[in-house]
Amino acid sequence: MAAAERPRPRRVSSRADGEGEDQDRQPSRRAASRRRTGVPSAAAAMRSAAEQLAQLLGRSPDSVSSLKPTEDGWEARVEVVELERIPDTTSVMASYKVALDEEGELISYERIRRYSRGMIDRST
Repeated sequence: MAAAERPRPRRVSSRADGEGEDQDRQPSRRAASRRRTGVPSAAAAMRSAAEQLAQLLGRSPDSVSSLKPTEDGWEARVEVVELERIPDTTSVMASYKVALDEEGELISYERIRRYSRGMIDRST
């Protein structure tokens, strides 16, 4: 014979009754507007930026070093190996600024920096 399951205790909210209910039920304006317009998630935007830049350059991206939402979609920084050398730390890298529209389509890109892979940024 199986033992009867115990009912789970209910969580008690630390808020007073009715306080903050609107915040729990409605997403922020920014989140709501992104869902309505079909803007991709951050992960999807990263993949999209890397894939579309690879198609244009004919080189595979090494990494996406930054991603931020903008009024018109997303802006990403994508690192690409421009010239492979041995040892690997001497390979020439490039950093591209990539702009994506609200649907995640690439609308512009620009190479903003070239550097050796082994080079470390120094604070000025």
